[in-house]
Amino acid sequence: MQSEKPSSKMFLDIVGELRSLIKEEGIKTGGKLPSERELADRLKAGRSTIREALRSLELLGLIETRRGEGTFLADFKNHQLVEILAAFIMQQPDSVTDVLKTRRIHEIAAIQTICQQQELRELPVWNSLLAKVETTSMVLREDVIREMIIATENRLSLKIWFLLKQYSQIKFDVLAPQQETQLIASLLKNLSIGNQQRATEAYSKWMDLVECERGELDE
Repeated sequence: MQSEKPSSKMFLDIVGELRSLIKEEGIKTGGKLPSERELADRLKAGRSTIREALRSLELLGLIETRRGEGTFLADFKNHQLVEILAAFIMQQPDSVTDVLKTRRIHEIAAIQTICQQQELRELPVWNSLLAKVETTSMVLREDVIREMIIATENRLSLKIWFLLKQYSQIKFDVLAPQQETQLIASLLKNLSIGNQQRATEAYSKWMDLVECERGELDE
């Protein structure tokens, strides 16, 4: 069985592979891309990793998945955001620190926006996530952050955040461990009542725990 590459590198590999494939095979906008299985074979990676990367690319608007038909190229050549950020990451050895800081800027901005607007504070998603945290202690890290940014209806911020999440070398698509759930609960409670200071404090402490994992992996 072939082993998967680290997910933090996999996104770059897939973007590079797609660019090469598009150029070599002359795929135009609307053209069909290889299947998950074909991409997994070409990249020597597991299909679950390929699937996650393709999901992110779809959310960024680079590809389009049609049920029962396959995956098709969107306006890839004109999407400069991916190329700019990818080039920055690959050319700057210490750029991950900047990625972490920039990702936090988008997340904190979402907290501020929600706390300042009553209609956003009253969205049922916060109580739904809080109930999941308090009753099962099982919630995906990504679900909490993603829902905050989606609530602001800032599509550009959401697209940038998905890119930054991929490059930050942190596992967001995992269940938050028990030591994080109390901070997540505090974040959600304070979001719903509009206490921006306490919500931001809970978020910052939570992210400090999450980002510590990266240091442990680097050792």
